[in-house]
Amino acid sequence: MALKTDPWSFPDPEQDLPAEAAPATAVLAGGCFWCTEAVYAQLDGVLALRPGYAGDTAEKADYRMVCSGTTNHAEVIEITYDPARISYGRLLKLFFSIAHDPTQKDRQGADIGRQYRSAIFYASEAERKVAEAYIRQIEAADLFDGPIQTRLERLEAFYEAEADHHGYAARNPNQPYIRAVSTPKVEKLRKTHAALLKT
Repeated sequence: MALKTDPWSFPDPEQDLPAEAAPATAVLAGGCFWCTEAVYAQLDGVLALRPGYAGDTAEKADYRMVCSGTTNHAEVIEITYDPARISYGRLLKLFFSIAHDPTQKDRQGADIGRQYRSAIFYASEAERKVAEAYIRQIEAADLFDGPIQTRLERLEAFYEAEADHHGYAARNPNQPYIRAVSTPKVEKLRKTHAALLKT
């Protein structure tokens, strides 16, 4: 990752959504959904996770088709969370500092294509404003070696991924890709944000 500072000093968002009583959802695209799901599965206040696709139609929401790069879908995770325990802004902080490299355009490491783009799929203007403000904040802080490539895209629909992709990293800890890409992110999260983890 092109992060110039350590994750301990990564700033909290100056703007955030209010701590509502009801559960809320966030949809984030940060490369392979196996890896982003593995990071957010560790967090207290995350109630449920679903890998899926966003950015194109229901007919094209198929893993093989998405992986072919012929659709406008991104691999995403839908995070259902308790805003009283973990805020939308905190989810974004971990998205930028731990879950993926936001300076890579249409790729994450060896995973290349628009399906692996960095994107925040906002469901409301309030979400868009918080995300936009946080991107401006971290750009002004000069935290990365390169410019932020994260796109803000309106969430038109979320399409749940096939059952094989749910909890993939947890079910396949010894798979080489998981050990090389997912596990280091989870370890960094546990090391730098122990207070946020589920007990």
